[in-house]
Amino acid sequence: MAEHPVGAVVCAVLAALFFALAAVAQQRAAAAVPEGVSLVRALLSNPRWWAGVVGDIGGYGLQVAALALGAVLLVQPILVSALVFALPLAARLNGRRVTGRTWAGALALTVALAVFLLVGDPSAGNTDAPLHDWLVPLIVLIGLVAAATTAGIGATDPSRRALLLGAASGSLYGLAAALTSYVTDLFEHGIGHVLGSWQTWALVAAGITGVYLQQRAFQAGPLTASLPAVTIAEPLAAAFIGLTVLDERLRTNAFGLAITAVAVIIMCATAIQLSRAQATS
Repeated sequence: MAEHPVGAVVCAVLAALFFALAAVAQQRAAAAVPEGVSLVRALLSNPRWWAGVVGDIGGYGLQVAALALGAVLLVQPILVSALVFALPLAARLNGRRVTGRTWAGALALTVALAVFLLVGDPSAGNTDAPLHDWLVPLIVLIGLVAAATTAGIGATDPSRRALLLGAASGSLYGLAAALTSYVTDLFEHGIGHVLGSWQTWALVAAGITGVYLQQRAFQAGPLTASLPAVTIAEPLAAAFIGLTVLDERLRTNAFGLAITAVAVIIMCATAIQLSRAQATS
């Protein structure tokens, strides 16, 4: 499949905007559900949450289009920009001011993202990797998700709970993104191929579980306590699968790889900083 990086970038940015709008709507709905009340039942009866679902569907459609035009390693980091769209919108709806420290963190995320894309220069890989290539990376990723989920549920600090559950959710979204291109290609061969593929059911399971964990993260605390973790974990998980399973590569030298690694560290550090800043504000 031919690469169209410009089209992929445009679709990915639009997807980030849709995801940001959805996150704001869903967080406001989830935050209104008290602890001890069935979260799923409360959300299913909330029109605001359903509006967020519509935004997610639109964002996912644009994400699929972006993945059809470019590599997972190109598309997924761009979705980090959802944070930049969501912060001012959430602050306005909640009658709060976005602090300079919060904007600095968001700017650092954006710059680190740009460095990752420009220096790393990610390439497309093989979407149809056999199951044995998936096993070890999949076990590692699911293990990390389980650990983050367990620690998040047991955390007493709301900010920490939101951060950990958001990271688990974002990791599952990254896995779903890595599976998306292969599953969408299966539709060319008929619905039987789609339903008979393990990737389809892994995609569905990752998506549903990711949505639930994201709502739990939204319930635990404000958007700036959870969304940074979601938006950072997703591209990192997708990049992990892209590099270890799909044979995607960063087209750069050793120095470029070092710069890219620093960019990833900055992205993770600023996500944690944004969560802690929210907890103390």
